[in-house]
Amino acid sequence: MIAPADMEACREAIRHGSLSFHAASRLLPARVRDPALALYAFCRLADDAVDLQQEKADAVLRLRDRLDLVYAGRPRDAAADRAFAAVVEDFDMPRALPDALLEGLAWDAEGRRYRDISGLYAYSARVASAVGVMMAVLMRVRDADALARACDLGVAMQLTNIARDVGEDAREGRLYLPLDWFAEYGIDPEAFLRHPEATRPIRAMTRRLVMEANRLYYRSEAGIGALPASARPGIFAARFIYAGIGRELDRMGFDSIGARARTSKVQKIGWLGESLLRAGVTMVMPRSAVIYAPPLRETAFLVDAAATRAPVTRSEALLDVLAQLERRRRSQRTDLIGGNARLG
Repeated sequence: MIAPADMEACREAIRHGSLSFHAASRLLPARVRDPALALYAFCRLADDAVDLQQEKADAVLRLRDRLDLVYAGRPRDAAADRAFAAVVEDFDMPRALPDALLEGLAWDAEGRRYRDISGLYAYSARVASAVGVMMAVLMRVRDADALARACDLGVAMQLTNIARDVGEDAREGRLYLPLDWFAEYGIDPEAFLRHPEATRPIRAMTRRLVMEANRLYYRSEAGIGALPASARPGIFAARFIYAGIGRELDRMGFDSIGARARTSKVQKIGWLGESLLRAGVTMVMPRSAVIYAPPLRETAFLVDAAATRAPVTRSEALLDVLAQLERRRRSQRTDLIGGNARLG
């Protein structure tokens, strides 16, 4: 069980760090809501630990150590770590899922860019779908078809985030739009990063991301009916609130450089009401055949990990990227020591 003080700290972290999830979580039953808030608090901590640090490689490696301690049952003396350790124990959380998130954060630390939409799906699988599958585990859902649709929802939400943050990311030197889209429109990605502007091609790329997200939002709905009835309104709420950001981008002409798409409290309340109605419909409607659609190729490893209760091991891909970060850190320290010696 999560200690009450740790639970309150997690609630506070999400209340200020993720308004959309905080709103959607209000419709989840308490038995799911509390561990979900603990899960999101740890994921939020992990994301901020990398995003807000200059030495991103060091930050990822420290997160690896924290995750090791969580799975060893000896979490760091921090509310999010203790709460997540309780979640891991109570729900038998497959280690491959938080490891996938860590791998995505390592890709961010590397400054990785994505050649095509498949590469962007692979990134979204790690930083978003992994969380979606962990949410399903909290609902005691291990059915492979339902997990595949949870992955669809995660990828859709991440594509929405990327579409919303094109300008913010560019000003920080980050680029997530697929490189082959830049080639298609005859744009030099480096020139765009030097002078980010909402030109027609950039707005067209942003629109394409939103359209890709919308396709996956529709696919994800088939999986919501496979969740426990009491959890369906909360997941519908997350789906509608995040998709609403895409609709706001549409209203703005897909210019996410000059302004940031935001949704209002009134809109969120409306989507919460719509979520209750849609959840009620799932109680009487037959199951959609879309539930049986195969998972995206880029998310299949997450479905396999949760549906089969894979053993707690690190993937070779994660070990490889962590080794690369370790080598980079050692190289930087060697260069620094050498520079200091020459100065001496």
